[in-house]
Amino acid sequence: MESHENNPKDLQDINAKKPYQAGKNPEMDAWFTAFFIENHLDYYTYPDHAASPEQVRFMVYTEEDERYYPCSDHMFEAIMNRSQSAFLQKKYSEVLQRILTLIDEQIEDKKEKEYLKSLIKIKYEHETRDEIMIPSRLEKRLMMIFLNRTLIEDPYLSEKNLRNRRVSQILKSEAFNKAINYVAGSDLADPPTTLTEIKELLEHLELKRLLSLSVESSLWQSDQAESFTGDDYLQLFNRQITGNGVEPLLRFLGILGKDKSPEAAQTKKILWIVNEAGEVMVDLAVIQYLAKLGHKIIIALKEGPLFTKINFNDTLKDEILNRELEGTLWITEKNLGKNELVKTFRSDNNIIAISDGTQENLNLLLTSTTFARVFKEVDGIISRGHEQKRRFFDTHFQFTQDIYNISENDRGSVLISYKSKHPSVKKFSHEDLEKKARKIIEQMKEAKNKGMTVIFYSAIIGSIPGKIKMAKKILSIFVDNLKKQSAMTLIINPSEHFEPGMDADDLMYMWEIVQKSGLIDIWRFQTYDDIVEAFQIIDKKVPPEWVGKDATFSTGCTKEMRTALDVQQKHPEMHIIGPSKEKFMRRNEYGVGKMYDQRLGEIIQQQ
Repeated sequence: MESHENNPKDLQDINAKKPYQAGKNPEMDAWFTAFFIENHLDYYTYPDHAASPEQVRFMVYTEEDERYYPCSDHMFEAIMNRSQSAFLQKKYSEVLQRILTLIDEQIEDKKEKEYLKSLIKIKYEHETRDEIMIPSRLEKRLMMIFLNRTLIEDPYLSEKNLRNRRVSQILKSEAFNKAINYVAGSDLADPPTTLTEIKELLEHLELKRLLSLSVESSLWQSDQAESFTGDDYLQLFNRQITGNGVEPLLRFLGILGKDKSPEAAQTKKILWIVNEAGEVMVDLAVIQYLAKLGHKIIIALKEGPLFTKINFNDTLKDEILNRELEGTLWITEKNLGKNELVKTFRSDNNIIAISDGTQENLNLLLTSTTFARVFKEVDGIISRGHEQKRRFFDTHFQFTQDIYNISENDRGSVLISYKSKHPSVKKFSHEDLEKKARKIIEQMKEAKNKGMTVIFYSAIIGSIPGKIKMAKKILSIFVDNLKKQSAMTLIINPSEHFEPGMDADDLMYMWEIVQKSGLIDIWRFQTYDDIVEAFQIIDKKVPPEWVGKDATFSTGCTKEMRTALDVQQKHPEMHIIGPSKEKFMRRNEYGVGKMYDQRLGEIIQQQ
């Protein structure tokens, strides 16, 4: 039989526009797995580094058995098919030249410069030999070698400060402010007839003018704008705005008067992923304008230095940027929970800042849990620049949110691109979850008014990986049997209220509202005897994975026991039945997006 090594055509069948299907070619499957491992993007190899599949699904809608990769389809095909060496080597070479230029700019000592260049080239040759490395991952590794060897905290800090200062002076200049507030007769050629329409027109006009500046790199890359007059700015304001995203973005922001639906009129939660220094100052002008309209904007910055990209530390060390962000709510927690995030969104702060957790242009496999949760909970994403556009738009993947990108067109115009979220995405906003909770509470109130006893039953649902279906089945069987044995009782079975698309974050948020209502008479936690009884009813032996299990095995039940004890302090008449509270100490925290303790996933992978 002919081997794959002797028949390379067998390996050149990857089409990134459809999900990669494992199992057809063992050698290709191995190369596919190696792709993630070598790029340090494999969760099972680097669980403390790469995002879990569940966390990735907060952001990316993947088909069954499909695996997300953080590069363009063209790049993925080139690496997987091993057929476009010239394309890959060109991209690799561009990375190398950026790092070598960095060394030339930052290092004066000749011997140290030669040493660093040699070290970088050795690492470069090693990492690119097999052509399996994503260029952005290569860049991150080479950059970290430079930073660690030189102990230079941020080689472009001064350059970034200068860029921000230039744009700050422009936005405060008399010429700019006179131009931004100027209204020509042509702007009112077809004047509106109502105050609302006039307001929308002015909002549209001001936003268009700010967007026109957002791609004018000469404003921050040179001192050319120091001599600009009002007419120069008015000429910039006439820059064409193109792309399939112009109308969707304006409609999303509630500025397009054609859409009179209640949804269009609602203020939005927006994740704004900033990009370059200097450019960010124009972004902030747009962001502050949107905040005045009532929108809530979460600004995402890099975690650490990446050339002239804005990172979290810049906000501390750049006085101009720090002053511009005065009053912003800063979130430094990398693993912010859903409850805390909802509280943050409900605060009076309309501008919030977070780190994305990475030192790359955009890599959703390495972003922080906080970034992933924000991505999942907002109403839309605004990205900036060509690098971010490639990661969002030059890929067949669709996301859990509508994506907008603002970048410069090759003809100098503003290009606004739009990619709608996957049509199968089902989102449960905190308002949705609160509505579901209130509906359950109303049922509880009605039962109490009839003199019924309300029992809440906490049980294992997702705590045994891969056994959710069976957990729901035995839970329902036991609760149904309990109802037959009990008169005048309302027994709440959590599995009856589970809907596809809900994750542990959603469920815990909803149930905590119900549980703290003060309407529970008996809070019952599942025992092993309950599980045995359920299997006896269906005339089956207890499977080995269920032997000895009870509510103490469940992460959710552990959290609920803590809630139950808090509720009992306020409502001492409530009874708690089940395993003793001292046994609820094994399960501490969900793996992100999972319904079981994060440590269980590690144990499973080791087996």
